[in-house]
Amino acid sequence: MPEYKHSVTALASYVIANEVKQPLGAFISMQPAVYILFNRPYGTLYTGVTNDIKRRIAEHKQRSSGFTAKYNVTKLGYCEYFQDIRDAIKREKQIKSGNRKKKIDLINSINPAWNDLSNCW
Repeated sequence: MPEYKHSVTALASYVIANEVKQPLGAFISMQPAVYILFNRPYGTLYTGVTNDIKRRIAEHKQRSSGFTAKYNVTKLGYCEYFQDIRDAIKREKQIKSGNRKKKIDLINSINPAWNDLSNCW
């Protein structure tokens, strides 16, 4: 398993502990990431990988066609950040090969309220 540079909870803790006034998204925008989107708690899930999470989530929210548009899968439930895109791609494949329960467990591990984590950007 690759070493993760950041996690959502670690970044949020850093922001709170250091009273950072800059939006959380400024820290994570241009970094490889694996993410899971959802349409409602325990609903339809979508797993993806990107080198710019803010841009990619915005694209999902603005889509007029495709899977995310068809199922309205636009809420960010989980993400992991990497230093190298190759590690992110490996992790995406690992998550996608897992069953639905494992994906739900990942979301619940950092986001038990199933909030849209992109709202903090």
